Amino acid sequence: MKVLMSIKPEFALKIFDGSKKFEFRKSIYKNENISSVIVYASSPMKKVIGEFEIKNVHKDSPRKIWKQTKSHSGITKKFFDEYFQNRESAYAIEVKSTNKYRTPKCLKEDYNINFAPQSFMYVE
Repeated sequence: MKVLMSIKPEFALKIFDGSKKFEFRKSIYKNENISSVIVYASSPMKKVIGEFEIKNVHKDSPRKIWKQTKSHSGITKKFFDEYFQNRESAYAIEVKSTNKYRTPKCLKEDYNINFAPQSFMYVE
């Protein structure tokens, strides 16, 4: 099973160029059978630009997650700290491999999805 995730374009593109090997989340899907993520690059792109296979999902305190992921985070420490401010736990989805689509896809036409998820949605 897959999840469709909304990711800001600047971070989505870094996943596919290899400079961002972790996608950070405050909360995460409950289904443990998720093997890949379909990447929806949010506004202003508003397109599905590819997929990535999940190597591992890390959960720990924000401090420990940053220590484990900082060299391949694709974000600044300041951005990370602001994102996880007042949070006791953080998730880091580790990217195993990527598949960037040659032609970006539309949610409605290609997936029959009428709206982009705020965070994620399950996709068969």
